[in-house]
Amino acid sequence: MKSYRETQQSPAKHMPSIVLVGLLHLLVGYALVTGLARKVVEVIKAPIETKIIEEIKKPLEDTPPPPPPKLAAPPPPFIPPPEVNIQVPVQAQQAPTITTTTTKPPPGPAPRYVDAPPAPPAPPGPVVRKNVKPIGDIVKPVFPRKAIRDGLQSGNVIAHLVIRPDGSVSEVRIIRAKPPRVFDTEVVRALSQWRFAPEPVGFIGEVELVFKLED
Repeated sequence: MKSYRETQQSPAKHMPSIVLVGLLHLLVGYALVTGLARKVVEVIKAPIETKIIEEIKKPLEDTPPPPPPKLAAPPPPFIPPPEVNIQVPVQAQQAPTITTTTTKPPPGPAPRYVDAPPAPPAPPGPVVRKNVKPIGDIVKPVFPRKAIRDGLQSGNVIAHLVIRPDGSVSEVRIIRAKPPRVFDTEVVRALSQWRFAPEPVGFIGEVELVFKLED
């Protein structure tokens, strides 16, 4: 195997480079002989002129502004022609007259009036016993103090007593009083406590009370 030095000292490897350098020297020598190199140097030394070309501006013409666009007028609104109703006279037809004739039926027999039966008599009211006498202790009404203050000296009251079958009083009714409404309260209080002899059926008794203020 060859060393690096031996390979560098080999003339065969540097042969292309040597040939290229020789050709370059020949070319330079030819240029010097023919004056080509001098012309190249003169061209390089010549000053380079630079020109600034200004842009040619076109003069602005005084042109008037364009006129505004013409707006077409809107068409007039469509108005339909008025409708004219022509009335055709119509001949009125006369309605036929209808006459209705009603015949009266022949008179019938005269109605017979029958007398209504008499109303039944009202049931008799309860029999009122007058001047009935109670039994046991009798509660007597008292002369009212208001009547004394009003200056009354006497009075009279007629009352009906509704008596039960057991003899007790269920109701006291003032029939007549003189003067009115002076002794009513005291009469009802006293007579409601009266007792009568029992009977199979109750009855109504009448009592007359006389009030007299004694000195």
